This record gives sequence, C-alpha cells and structure tokens, in this order.
Amino acid sequence: MAEETVYYATGKRKTAIARTWMKPGSGVITVNDRELDDYFRVGTAKTIMLQPLVLTNTRENFDIRVKVIGGGISGQAGAIRHGITRALMMFDPDLRQSLKRAGFVRRDSRVKERKKYGQKGARARYQFSKR
Repeated sequence: MAEETVYYATGKRKTAIARTWMKPGSGVITVNDRELDDYFRVGTAKTIMLQPLVLTNTRENFDIRVKVIGGGISGQAGAIRHGITRALMMFDPDLRQSLKRAGFVRRDSRVKERKKYGQKGARARYQFSKR
C-alpha cells in the first residue's frame, strides 16, 4: 500500500502560529479539530484563509488540518493562509510566482511594541513640565 504524501508547513502572522498539514483529498478543512465554519464564524477570516487555494484553483483538491495558537481571529486566519501557501509551494514549486505576486509568501511580522520602563506606553511619554 502506497503512503499518501503529506505536506507540512508552519505559517505565522504577528503572534499567531499555524501548523498546517495538507494531503490530497476532497477539500475538508479542520482547524483545531473543529470544522472550518465552526471555528471561524466571521466570513472575512474564512476568505483570508482560503485565498491561496482560490488563487491556485486547488480548493477541492486537498484535505487540510491546522493547529493554530496565539493571536486573534484575523491573526490566526493570516497565519493559516501563510501555512497553506508554504505547503502549496512544497506541493508545486511553480505556484510560488503567482502566490508571491499576490503577497501571500511574506510573513506579516508586525508585533505590538513593548512598554518601556518610566514611560506611559511603548511610545507615549508622561507630560513634561518645565515649572
């Protein structure tokens, strides 16, 4: 019996990390052991997540299983998108050019800046009074 090829990739966005497993199948997507519609109730999050599959016309070709931690809904959707993109590039390196042109290959590394001691916030200072 031939073993199925499974493509694994890690996707990241801000503080969210998505471990993505992709194998040939019928288009079933599970996120943290839950159905896609059950996990992401917001339509825009689902749209963001599925963008690489829609762009490459592979929506119904793969079963995808994702474990995602950290961040919020939007950050997790972006991390999953990044993971799916990287897994698709492992499946077919020729897809890289179209995925890169769409801006899915680069990780969104923006993270909240830390608060500094002696200050009100990351950039905000206490008001200075000369007298």
